[in-house]
Amino acid sequence: MTASDTIAAIATAHGHGALGVVRASGPAVQQLLMALIGIIPAPRQAMYRSIRSAAGDTIDAGLILYFSAPASFTGEDVCEFHTHG
Repeated sequence: MTASDTIAAIATAHGHGALGVVRASGPAVQQLLMALIGIIPAPRQAMYRSIRSAAGDTIDAGLILYFSAPASFTGEDVCEFHTHG
């Protein structure tokens, strides 16, 4: 792994729950957003969107947040997917 990689991780506690949060950080976050939801949300504004597979099928829907660099916790572009657990 290098400093220029984009990383993603589950951001919710282990176990069963109603919601699951996945967070991604790095230079490819905007590409990830375009591939999964087809738009880059306005920074720091929650948006409800369908999340698509590479084939274009809807796999879930939830709240999406985007934090643009450098105004994020990591200093990089960050996105969060708040979906069904």
